[in-house]
Amino acid sequence: MEILIAIMVGVLVAASVYLMLARSVLRFLFGLILISNAANLVIFVSGRLTPEAPPLIVEGADAPLAEVANALPQALVLTAIVIGFGLFAFALTLVYRTYQNLGTLNSDEMRLAEPIDVKAEPTK
Repeated sequence: MEILIAIMVGVLVAASVYLMLARSVLRFLFGLILISNAANLVIFVSGRLTPEAPPLIVEGADAPLAEVANALPQALVLTAIVIGFGLFAFALTLVYRTYQNLGTLNSDEMRLAEPIDVKAEPTK
């Protein structure tokens, strides 16, 4: 099962890099979300996929009685999903405002600070 998830992570990373190399800011954003999901899968698989019991301790015991699943990667992935959703919502708002102000999502056309017409004078 880990091999299938590793292949899926590889496909997600390849697709996200492809999207992040595009000139569209919206495609870059989708690539960023895909690569964060790939990282979440890597963290989740690092805790090993086992059919063990949930990490619950019986009342009166100091430790679990049988082997249990590792809860740390699950907690880290849950936190990363929430943070990733917040990042996506914030970035989507920024992309929307950029489109409203500039009228384009093409990164080559967003040249307010570096106009194409102005040529730098050579230094002497």
